Amino acid sequence: MAADTTKPLFPAAPHTSLLPSHGNANRLSPEAAYWRNFRSSTLDTGSTAFSVTHLAFSPAHARPTLAAAWSSAVHLFAGDPLSPRPKTTVCKDGAAFSPSFRCDGALLAAGDGRGVVRVFRVDKPTAGPLRTLSAHAAQTRVVRYPEAGGDKVHLLTAGDDALLAYWDVPSETPVFTVPAAHRDYIRAGAPSPVDHNLFATGSYDQSVKLWDARTGKAPALSLSHGASVESVLFLPSGGLLATAGGTTVKIWDVIGGGRLVHSVESHVKTIFALALGKMGATGETRLLSAGSDGYVKCFDYGELKMTHSMRYPKELLSVACSPCGTVLVAGSSKGDIFVRRRKKNATEEVEEEVVSSEFAWTMPKPEKQALKPSYYRYFLRGQNEKAKQGDFVISRPKKAKFAEHDKLLRKFRHKDALVSALAKNNPRSVVAVMEELVARRKLVRCIGNLDVAELGLLLDFLHRNATLPRYARLLLGVANKVLEMRAEDIISEDGGKLKGCIRNLKRMVVEEIKIQHTLQEIQGMISPMLALSASRLK
Repeated sequence: MAADTTKPLFPAAPHTSLLPSHGNANRLSPEAAYWRNFRSSTLDTGSTAFSVTHLAFSPAHARPTLAAAWSSAVHLFAGDPLSPRPKTTVCKDGAAFSPSFRCDGALLAAGDGRGVVRVFRVDKPTAGPLRTLSAHAAQTRVVRYPEAGGDKVHLLTAGDDALLAYWDVPSETPVFTVPAAHRDYIRAGAPSPVDHNLFATGSYDQSVKLWDARTGKAPALSLSHGASVESVLFLPSGGLLATAGGTTVKIWDVIGGGRLVHSVESHVKTIFALALGKMGATGETRLLSAGSDGYVKCFDYGELKMTHSMRYPKELLSVACSPCGTVLVAGSSKGDIFVRRRKKNATEEVEEEVVSSEFAWTMPKPEKQALKPSYYRYFLRGQNEKAKQGDFVISRPKKAKFAEHDKLLRKFRHKDALVSALAKNNPRSVVAVMEELVARRKLVRCIGNLDVAELGLLLDFLHRNATLPRYARLLLGVANKVLEMRAEDIISEDGGKLKGCIRNLKRMVVEEIKIQHTLQEIQGMISPMLALSASRLK
């Protein structure tokens, strides 16, 4: 019966699960795409003999204004893109540390290697210091102006002498000082973004302390980071404090009495700097950390997850992001300042105006796409998770490592395997390879294919090991076979190296024969004694 051609061959519609997926498994997340839009460049500092220890942006200027502590001066850069301005010399025969802008951006303070803090005008960086504050006996690594409340007269300083000072800048006198604020170097400090009287300090004694300028010399709160503290930073709400030390960044709830909220271990080497980075038109901020492993990590402290990583060619000591969020800079230990710049388009500028208006609103986050078995990322989920306390960990079996001669034997390259074992000069490996070649009936052919240099290796090995009791039976047989097959090559060889090996081998065999004769004589003397003692025992 003929088939009816008027009806379709497959009348049923295909199931949706059988249709090809149009999703892109490698599609970047919105945040990764945002950070990848930054274009990289490098600022010229003139030399690579000094490290860029600190970076700071002015909070008040419309265009990005950057201060970089490098060598004995603070280098200023301004504009978009950043261009150099006249530098401010802090100390002629020492290093400059920790530049800090006042809240209005008019003044800049920085410390030096002798413990002196100087205050300069930003619009006249070469005019000399307006104020000089002297109280420290060692390097002043922490200089911070208050951020909140419009406080323009006070300044916080701390240094390697473990002294903490809170200054009245116009009169050049300290409001109060704490001689032993910590038990070791103080290398980190941060003012609160909500109260100009609060600030935090971190030290190499692994502690972080919260201070209140109204109460005086006793810390209001003390925390233990667990490693030498390199940087501290208040998050925008003022209730959370981030601390960096070792390879860990920890977030603390200072309002809740110093409760540990989260711990981040995303770096493999020491973390030296923390900063806040603004996410474009959305107004969201991210916690940035820079370490000596050459990475800058972006952490979403709202979702408590790592969102992006940026790789740099050198180890980093400092990081900063402009208040507008368009410029990200990182300073290296070799004197380089790496700049990543993002140009805003017209749409983002209009959205920023809406955000900053009276009826400000925040763009909602895009919905997270659900993972499906048809996506590549579906099979990668959970691989970066670390085992928690109480989890049962199944260890992956270690992959067996094969020696070079084993790999060559697997490829049936018999002569190369023998030469590789001889080059390693391990008697057990060489004898094992020879026994394997005997089992494969390839040892004679390998001996015949050896060149002069490889034959010298074999003869030298036989000279050193042929009389060892463990290997004598096999190696003496191999020596006889070499002399039988390669006698003409040994006689005709120029230089006499092979002949020297044969002489050494002959001398070694003669000595071994003498030893065997001596042992037989001793055995002949001992055997009657043993027989006599055995008969008496019976």
